[in-house]
Amino acid sequence: MVNLTIDGKQVQVPENTTILRAAAMAGVKIPTLCYWEGINEIGACRVCVVEVEGYDKLFTACNNTVDEGMVIKTNSPKARKARRTNVELILSQHNSNCATCVRSGNCKLQTISNDLNIQELDYDKEVPMPKFNKDYPLIRDDSKCIKCMRCVQVCDNIQNSHVWDVVNTGSRTTVGVNPKANCLEESGCALCGQCIKHCPVGALRERDDTDRLFEAIEDPEKIVVMQIAPSIRTAWGEPFGLKPEFATVERLCTAFKMMGIDYVFDTNFTADLTIMEEGSEFVDKLKNADKHKFPMFTSCCPAWVRHVKAHYPEFTSQLSTAKSPQGMFGAVAKSYYAEILGVDPQKIFCVSVMPCLAKKHECDIPNLNDACGDQDVDLSLTNREVDRLIEIAHILPGAIEETELDKPLGIGSGAGNIFGATGGVMEAALRSAYFLVTGENCDPDAFKEVRGQNDWREYEFELAGTTLKIAVAHTLGATDKLLEALKRGEVEYHFVEVMACPGGCVNGGGQPIVDGYSMQEERADWLYTQDKNMQLRFSHENPSITAIYKDYLTAPLSEKSHHLLHTDHHGWKMFGEE
Repeated sequence: MVNLTIDGKQVQVPENTTILRAAAMAGVKIPTLCYWEGINEIGACRVCVVEVEGYDKLFTACNNTVDEGMVIKTNSPKARKARRTNVELILSQHNSNCATCVRSGNCKLQTISNDLNIQELDYDKEVPMPKFNKDYPLIRDDSKCIKCMRCVQVCDNIQNSHVWDVVNTGSRTTVGVNPKANCLEESGCALCGQCIKHCPVGALRERDDTDRLFEAIEDPEKIVVMQIAPSIRTAWGEPFGLKPEFATVERLCTAFKMMGIDYVFDTNFTADLTIMEEGSEFVDKLKNADKHKFPMFTSCCPAWVRHVKAHYPEFTSQLSTAKSPQGMFGAVAKSYYAEILGVDPQKIFCVSVMPCLAKKHECDIPNLNDACGDQDVDLSLTNREVDRLIEIAHILPGAIEETELDKPLGIGSGAGNIFGATGGVMEAALRSAYFLVTGENCDPDAFKEVRGQNDWREYEFELAGTTLKIAVAHTLGATDKLLEALKRGEVEYHFVEVMACPGGCVNGGGQPIVDGYSMQEERADWLYTQDKNMQLRFSHENPSITAIYKDYLTAPLSEKSHHLLHTDHHGWKMFGEE
C-alpha cells in the first residue's frame, strides 16, 4: 500500500495505482477527455494534468502511478491554467458548431469546456476541411477530430482491424485511414462501429437516414413496415432516462405508430425463423458430416461476415447460408406478408431498427433481393437514429402508453430475444437443435453455460449420443485468435457463434453512447431476464413460425425457404476480395 495526500486528504491505495484512480478512490474528480480505462491511457489530451509537490512539470493523472508520500493538487492554479489552455488549443482546431452536431449534449469536449467555463478562445481557429463520403454507413468528419486516439486504440487492440492510424507529420499530424488503404471504403472495415462508440466527440458517426424514413411515411403509395431488433429494447430509453422495465418494445411501437408507420413487428420473429433454418442446416450437416467441413459459423452478424470475407476468405464457405434475422424479415415482409395484405410487395417499404452500422450495408448487398426483385430491407436505422426520430416527432417517451405489436410477424420467443447478447444465438440454436434431434424439449436453461463475457469460450455438450464441440467469440480481436488457432489445427469445433462487438449486439456500434463505459453486461442481463419471464422460450414453439411453415414455406430448408431465407456469401465482394 502507498500513502499519499490528494487535495489535502490522506489517502492509502495499492502500489501501481494511477493518480487518476487514486483520486477517484478518494472521492476527487479529475477531468479526462482522451482516457478510456483499459483501452486508451496515453495522456494524449493532457486534460487530466495535476501538480505534484516537488516537481516543476505537471503529471498526467491517467498514466502516472502514485509514489509513497506523494502530495498531489488536482486543481491548483497551475494545473487549472494548463488544463484550460490545453482545452482551448483543442477547441482552436475543432469544428465547434455544436448546435448542428449529432453529439451535442453527449459530447465530452463540450462538457469539459462548459465545466472549465470557457466562453471565448484566445487562439485563432484553424479547423481542417471536412472530407467524407456522405453515402457510406460510417462517416468521419476531420473537422471534429481531436486526435485523442481512442478510435485507433479500440480498432487495433480490441477489434484487431487496424482501420485507423496516425497520419501526416508535425503540425499536420492527425488520425485517418491506415495508409495501406486509399480510403475507408477500401480498408476492409467491418463497420462494427466501435470507433463511434469510443469517440468522445462527433468526429465519427453513422450515416443519418431519418429523412428517408419520413419520405416513405409521407408517400401515399408506400406501406411502411418496421422491425425492431432484440437488443433495441434494452437501450432505446437510456438517453431519455427511462429504465428498461419501462422502455418496453410496446412503448417503442406506440412511438412508431405516432410517427405514421403502418405496421410494427418484432425481429424476434425472424430470429426464431433463423434458428429453424440455421439449426436445421447444422443438424443436417451433422448427419452428413463426411460431406461438410466444420465448424459451421453463424451468419447473423453482418460485421463479422464483412470481416471474414475481407481477412479470412478461406472460411467464407463455412458460414451458415441463413440470412440474418434482418434479411429474413425483409424477404418475408415482401412475400408472405404482402400476400396476407393482398398488396404488390414492391409497395412495402421495409425498415429495420438495429444496433449496428453493418446492417446499413447489408441492406444494399445486391443479392439480398429475393422476394420481389428490389431490396428486401429498404432502410436500416440505428438505435441512436430512432432516439433522434422520437425527438424530431416531439414525442414524450415517458408519457406514451404501450401498444401490442402487429401480428403475425410481431410474435417472438425468449430464444429469439437473447440473440442480442453474446452466446444468445448459440443458446437459442442449441435449444431447438436438441428438439430437432430428439423430438423433445430440453430445459430452457439447459445450455446457459454459453452465457458470459469472456471473449472466447469453449464448450462440449452431449446431443443424442454425439459430443458437440462449440465455441462462442465476441470482438473481432478474439475472433481472429480463434480463426488462427483453427488454421493451425490447435482447436476443432462443430459450431461457432461470432459477434463482432464486445458483448454482442447489446453493445453494437449503433447503440446509445455512454462515454467511458460499456453497458453490455447490464443490457445482456435484461435480455436474459425477459427470456426467463416469457412463456414462449423455444423458437420452434412460436405459433407464427409454425404458421409460416404450414401456410407458406412448407418446412425448414425447403426449396422456398432456400430461395427466400438463405444466401450465397460469395455472391458479393468486399474490396480486394478475389
